[in-house]
Amino acid sequence: MKTAATVTLRPARSEDEAFLFEIYASTRQEDFASLPWDKQQRDIFLRLQFSAQQKSYESRYPRSGHSIVMLDQRPVGRIWVEKGDEEFRIIDIAFLPEHRSLGIGTLLLQQLLAEAGRAGKPLRLTVLKCNARAVMLYQRLGFSVLHDDGICISMTSGEPSINLPAL
Repeated sequence: MKTAATVTLRPARSEDEAFLFEIYASTRQEDFASLPWDKQQRDIFLRLQFSAQQKSYESRYPRSGHSIVMLDQRPVGRIWVEKGDEEFRIIDIAFLPEHRSLGIGTLLLQQLLAEAGRAGKPLRLTVLKCNARAVMLYQRLGFSVLHDDGICISMTSGEPSINLPAL
């Protein structure tokens, strides 16, 4: 990330839906690359999946905060976090492709780790095991594994990990 950049958060609003869908769709591109669907079929399926994800997060994490990540006042990503009584949980964090691997996510994660530490609570998340870059980032930031079901890895700050095969 360039040094002069300013990263801020603002609450997600209903008018952000097109932007949030763009982020969601960008995270699923590899999943659909080999399918024989045309753009319209992919778009319909992605919109259904996006809507289901949003509703699931809202119902499963009613006390969560959904924010738009801003870089120099431009939306570049989203982060969805629940700060509960027992733990802080990263529900989702995603960026537009051109804003990935710039250090923005690392900065936000470090801030959340510090806030959770001050509150005396672990910061937890679940990541797809196939998302090796994210898993390595979380491990580098000190997250350890709580559970690996073969598809998803549940991770936490400050607790012992299980042994994972090399990614």
